[in-house]
Amino acid sequence: MAQSIGMSLHAFTGGVIRPSRVRRILEAAGHEIRFGWPGPGGRVAVWGRSAPARRGEWVAARSGAALVRIEDAFIRSVKPGYFGDPTIGLMIDPQGGVHFDATGPSALEQLLATHPLDAAGLEQRARDGIARLIEADLSKYNAHDPGLAAPDPGYVLVIDQVRGDAGIRYGGADERSFRQMLNAALDENPGARVVIKTHPETAAGQRLGHYGRGSVGGRVSLLEDPVSPWALLKGARRVYTVSSQLGFEAILAGHRPRVFGQPFYAGWGLTEDAQRIPRRGRALSCTQLFAGAMLLAPTWYDPCRDRICDFETAIDHMEAEARAFREDRFGHVAVGVRMWKRGPLQRIFGGTRKLRFADRSAQAVEHARAEGRDIAVWASKEPRGLAADAARAGVRLRRVEDGFLRSKGLGAELTPALSLVSDDLGIYYDPRRESRLERLIIDPAPPGAEARAARLMQALVEAGLSKYNTGDAALPQLPAGRRILVPGQVEDDASLRTGGGTVRRNLELLRRTRADNPDAVILYKPHPDVEAGLRDGDVAHAAALEHADMILERIDPAALLTQVDEVWTMTSAMGFEALIRGRAVTCLGAPFYAGWGLTRDLGPVPHRRRAVRPSLAKLVHAALIAYPRYFDPVSGRPCTPEVVAERLAAGAVPAEGRLNRGLARLQGVFASHAHLWR
Repeated sequence: MAQSIGMSLHAFTGGVIRPSRVRRILEAAGHEIRFGWPGPGGRVAVWGRSAPARRGEWVAARSGAALVRIEDAFIRSVKPGYFGDPTIGLMIDPQGGVHFDATGPSALEQLLATHPLDAAGLEQRARDGIARLIEADLSKYNAHDPGLAAPDPGYVLVIDQVRGDAGIRYGGADERSFRQMLNAALDENPGARVVIKTHPETAAGQRLGHYGRGSVGGRVSLLEDPVSPWALLKGARRVYTVSSQLGFEAILAGHRPRVFGQPFYAGWGLTEDAQRIPRRGRALSCTQLFAGAMLLAPTWYDPCRDRICDFETAIDHMEAEARAFREDRFGHVAVGVRMWKRGPLQRIFGGTRKLRFADRSAQAVEHARAEGRDIAVWASKEPRGLAADAARAGVRLRRVEDGFLRSKGLGAELTPALSLVSDDLGIYYDPRRESRLERLIIDPAPPGAEARAARLMQALVEAGLSKYNTGDAALPQLPAGRRILVPGQVEDDASLRTGGGTVRRNLELLRRTRADNPDAVILYKPHPDVEAGLRDGDVAHAAALEHADMILERIDPAALLTQVDEVWTMTSAMGFEALIRGRAVTCLGAPFYAGWGLTRDLGPVPHRRRAVRPSLAKLVHAALIAYPRYFDPVSGRPCTPEVVAERLAAGAVPAEGRLNRGLARLQGVFASHAHLWR
């Protein structure tokens, strides 16, 4: 909380001292952690209302020091803390209260009671934040499975909690409250199905709840599966809770929950309260409650950048963490992956369950079926028949490729990728079938998506970033006139094999560009893999200069794009980078960014794309934010594209290992055998 910034804190409970993340958040927020007896005017920090906190309370009382209570914020982690997942935010209460303790006022309660909560932009941030949580399927804990179906709609939802939870005891409730709640749900909803949602820790066998098998029967059922809280709330006709945070989320989902305890969200006119809280007489809107509890009160932390951040940045990161867990929780069997790529794949896709690698399709399908895993195949190396074999075995297939903000260095030089895509429908460069990227472009954008994409585009342009971030030659003086850039491509690339039109050779592209633009200044930039002698696609200088005015070798593509008016391409990613920089783009093939009304298309674009006309920001959000997975080389965690962009701009990426450099040199010798490493 803003009031707590810059305090010296004497720590007397392990909850403040032992978890390195908690201590790091406190330090990043400007607090100095001290040990020993506090002096006059000192402050004693304790964790919530835990039993060990009593020692700190005693020290504070004896020394006259102020008491500061610390607790997790309302978005915490992927898995509960007992699994070791560190928190992403804290509630720091310098008044000695805690949000779940209704026996006395807390800083959050005071904020909700007195803050105007209508500052410029705050209400819109709150609306966007609520919509973002629902869209991203984020809750306090995020180990639920969005693929699990909730019960058929129309049920009454009763929310269980773990026995002994401090939020029950200090929220004016006890075990009898849970019996009263279930009886009220049955009495007030005659004939309706009643679904009791088990707490995640109870379902995991860690702690007991208040309802068990003896509670079910008739129209009462117990739901232990890790169903999405938002899906569960969507199907409920009424919601009953004692003091669970799910009651707060019920308000955000549009419910007016029946509350039998005294949680922080009760008493503000948004709940049906079995108990009055005289201190709370103000009527709040849903967005005001959210603004206080999520935007203003918590201290949020960005673990990749190691600094305090706002709610939106914390949610960006939590979305990346949750996505990695949800996609990888069952594990993958990887096939078609060269040895040098296995380390990067393991870092990005093996954080929850280590990857298994297979050399043959049959072996991959066998392992995946036996172990309940997916199959991850390098898209351009997909063995014939693998998709059909996986489908017959009931195994999901994901195609993997490099992302569009990849690295500082070439993949053909064995530079590890900082982003990879994982596509469960097709693959972005193959227009012959729908890809997950196409689906993301077509589907409605999440709240705030286009504004975020606009900020990312601006950051990429200002930092001069591209897919590989190569090129060290100085940009020469370019001829005056309407400049058209023609980026060369690797001529045996999968994007040309699957998405190329009638023009599939670099020399043919130059010839066509000149024929259609006889008076333009045509600039030819060979592909960096071809320049390095690692891939096919070389065009002799004399032949290129029959159609081009200049050949630009080893030039930074981002810098070059700022100096041209148009780009003519077959399927190059430079066309996408040109769109980001506001340049006109003509496509002779069908790259992922063609066919949406943002390019001039002379190639065979799929008709399914022509029905949708996304904005450039929508396209960028899909291609750079929603589609790829990113890995932070500094923190070693899943991260956002914004973090990777900052790392690339600052040069904070791992140096290429000696082995990879040696292999890259050998590749130059054996360039005609590129299939050995691609």
